[in-house]
Amino acid sequence: MAFGIGIAPDTRASHCCRARPGLFVVLATAIGVGCGTAGDARTPGQLPQNDGGADGGGSPTIAFRKITLHRDFTCEGATFGDIDGDGVMDVVAGPEWFRGPDFTEIHAIWPRMAFDPKGYSDCFFEFMRDFDGDGWLDILVVGFPGQSAFWYQNPGASDGPWRQHLVAPVVDGESPSFTDLTGGGIPELVFMSDARLGFADPDPADPTAPWRFHPISEPRGFGAFTHGLGVGDLDGDLRPDVLEATGYFRQPTSLIGDPPWNRRDQAFGPGGAEMFVSDLDGDGVADVITTLAAHGYGLSWFQQPPLDAGGTFLEHVIVPNEPPAADAAVILHEPHALALVDIDGDGLLDAVTGERFWGHVPGGDPDFGAPARLYWFRHGRGADGRSPTWTPALIDDDSGVGTQLTIGDVNADTMPDIIVSNKKGAFVFLQTRN
Repeated sequence: MAFGIGIAPDTRASHCCRARPGLFVVLATAIGVGCGTAGDARTPGQLPQNDGGADGGGSPTIAFRKITLHRDFTCEGATFGDIDGDGVMDVVAGPEWFRGPDFTEIHAIWPRMAFDPKGYSDCFFEFMRDFDGDGWLDILVVGFPGQSAFWYQNPGASDGPWRQHLVAPVVDGESPSFTDLTGGGIPELVFMSDARLGFADPDPADPTAPWRFHPISEPRGFGAFTHGLGVGDLDGDLRPDVLEATGYFRQPTSLIGDPPWNRRDQAFGPGGAEMFVSDLDGDGVADVITTLAAHGYGLSWFQQPPLDAGGTFLEHVIVPNEPPAADAAVILHEPHALALVDIDGDGLLDAVTGERFWGHVPGGDPDFGAPARLYWFRHGRGADGRSPTWTPALIDDDSGVGTQLTIGDVNADTMPDIIVSNKKGAFVFLQTRN
């Protein structure tokens, strides 16, 4: 799970609760009509055609019911988990959590602030885990690039304040990952700091202590606003490797003493968002999928040659890295977040991405009512039974993505749902099928 926020006081506001005046629910299908918040007269953008089946194979039609949590700019990420221990998933978006299953009851984690959409928030990523072992899910928060990360301690049944604990004083890069990189069963935070790539892990003796940073590279000029980062086993040795836009670092057999990781140069575009490793063409060799330019355009998958052959990855373009025509089937500007998940349950991992609205504010007098599109790309197989195909489907044109996409089963119906938060507001998309 994932999300983001940033610097805050040492303690947060108490578990106060307020009722939201209205909950707007919209059906946004992946095959015919995209909708905004109820009462919004905006005309949906042109939608790509999608027959509802994987390459015409008769799979169920995928649709999404859009729930608008609010229309303020409080963060650019969101996550979910059972905050209050009642067995029902809740949604976290910035300074608030929304009690499931209807998300109408709102609780404060820290004082709420609505930011100017022409600027940025202090909330870029959020990840959930029980860090202190007390049985309650806590929240790991990564703020504005180049600033600190903290974790916030769930007050549990006491309904008290969320205490803040420093994780790292500086987290650089715009796509940090929270995953079990070392194979020890405990996730680490993978990020850049002091021009180096590395990871930080918690102190098992003191969960409230700052985490230790382990560099895996020499200083390479990585900065606060470096784009593109991912984790996955590229070389088939069962040890996750770390990728960035210009190459990847192979994990050594031992991590004792923080040895440098072996680097291989490989261009994966000018710098997008999250990077995922998966065998996308079914040849037994891991490939890479990533957006290409977080503040531009493009989505590609990169085919790895056989492991014993060497050579460079072969790029296969899904969405070109260039401004589209006004009537293009897919318009995808500033794809600043990406997820890879089996949306339709056919066993193939699909891609979900969208437009980060005003990631860089357009010049002149920009229109805040302009579309912000959210897509999923159905992963299928070509005529040879192996070559990947990617069929686009518009989920919504009035939300887009922030700096993070969180996807998982929010309402316990076994189908993946989508959570986003950005300058348009905070949204939950519950999947439905017929």
